[in-house]
Amino acid sequence: MQPENNPYYPLVSIITVNYNNTGVTCALLASLRKISYPNFEVIIVDNASVESPVAAIAEVFPTAKVISSPVNKGFAGGNNLGILAATGSYLFLVNNDTEFTEGLIEGLLEVFDKHPDAGIVSPKFHYYFEPGTIEYAGYNAVDMLTGRNSMIGCKEKDNGQYDATTETNYAHGGAMMIPRAAMDKVGLMPELYFLYYEEFDWCEQFKRKGYKIYYQYKSLIYHKESMTTGKNSPLKTYYLTRNRLLFMRRNVKLPARVFFMLYFTFLTVPKNTLQFILKRETVHLKAFWKGIMWNIKHLKPNTNPCVA
Repeated sequence: MQPENNPYYPLVSIITVNYNNTGVTCALLASLRKISYPNFEVIIVDNASVESPVAAIAEVFPTAKVISSPVNKGFAGGNNLGILAATGSYLFLVNNDTEFTEGLIEGLLEVFDKHPDAGIVSPKFHYYFEPGTIEYAGYNAVDMLTGRNSMIGCKEKDNGQYDATTETNYAHGGAMMIPRAAMDKVGLMPELYFLYYEEFDWCEQFKRKGYKIYYQYKSLIYHKESMTTGKNSPLKTYYLTRNRLLFMRRNVKLPARVFFMLYFTFLTVPKNTLQFILKRETVHLKAFWKGIMWNIKHLKPNTNPCVA
């Protein structure tokens, strides 16, 4: 390890959250042993897993610091615990279902050297189980009418078509590097979301402070995708519905917010309700409506502090 004040190798705090997925987390830690960047610390926040991961983690990566939360604090809350315990000049929040590649950290740090306005930088994502296939090469903007957005390059073969370091609308929540100085000005990740959309909201907060979000093609990370929540779980349906509405309430100004609510009420609600009924997906139907009802029940000002 190099000293923290070495300008060539600033200390990077790698933070990840574990929830009942110790084997996946250990695979991430094993990949960290293969990189050459010499100055980093590893912090794992366990979100009240059924079985403690401490012994297994110590066997794979003895120097990792494990923080055991007595309750599941969600994605944002778990990462925030890690941030508060971190000592690095840069914070690198990564999903536990990712694996590092050589040069990942160096490429991300390069962006901050070249772009002083950078607040968050994400690497290029490839699907772990589909080698050579892009998941993320930046994000398109959230559509003000639908509340949806999409990842640039998603499911395309990587032929170098996105090999340019560019400003993007949002970071990928699965891997975000942030300078501590910028994070101190913006604040911690919003815990109101618990799961999904929190990184979008956080990016909006960074942008309101004058920072930009960047995508770095020189850095590559592999993503196993939805290993904790599942690709089609009622939990995912609930939080995607709940937080899509919450994000738009917090970050879209009038009158655009009114048009979104009309679209959601008269198009999204009947369409999704009918689809779940026809597919006999009762649990997803209940989760969808539960997400809507949460927003109706939580119309307090503190859920909508950012816009008029």
